[in-house]
Amino acid sequence: MIKAIIGLGNPGEKYKNTRHNVGFMVADLVAKSLNCDKKYKEKAFSHIFECPDYDVIIAKPQTYMNLSGNAVLNILKDYKIKPSEILVVYDDLDLPLGVARLRLKGSSGGHNGIKSIINTIKTEEFPRLKIGIGRPEKKEEVSDYVLSPFTKEEKFMLDKVLAHANECILNVLKYGVEKSMNMCNKNVI
Repeated sequence: MIKAIIGLGNPGEKYKNTRHNVGFMVADLVAKSLNCDKKYKEKAFSHIFECPDYDVIIAKPQTYMNLSGNAVLNILKDYKIKPSEILVVYDDLDLPLGVARLRLKGSSGGHNGIKSIINTIKTEEFPRLKIGIGRPEKKEEVSDYVLSPFTKEEKFMLDKVLAHANECILNVLKYGVEKSMNMCNKNVI
């Protein structure tokens, strides 16, 4: 069973509504849905929401995306959790906005946060929920794109995919990752 939901993102107001912070957005929604403690604890280089009615924590690493592995390793140690018991939620450039994909394991796919986690905890064997953000239409740098906010037009679709991700995670907590894949792996719009 999943014991920690870890939403990836970058800390600070500057990054709050950017594409790279979709993991944080989902973590906040799940914490609210599960009525987790309103105040987070600072632990394991993360903001940790404890959920007293569930055997799960919600974490938002504060190490910046490219160093996410440091926070995840500390969460595993501090909470005595195995990699197979975490669910990492993050943005994915290779999926269009409005698409979510739940996986049991896999490579980094070029995502620096996932690459950091794999390199630090020494395994690709951890569940993850990828939230599509699409690729930039123009030839702008990918780093500029992922650190930019969603447009007004994209906000409607973003809200739908965030609600779907929340529902997906609640399903995972109830039935497990494998049984939840069909429900989770679909286009929202």
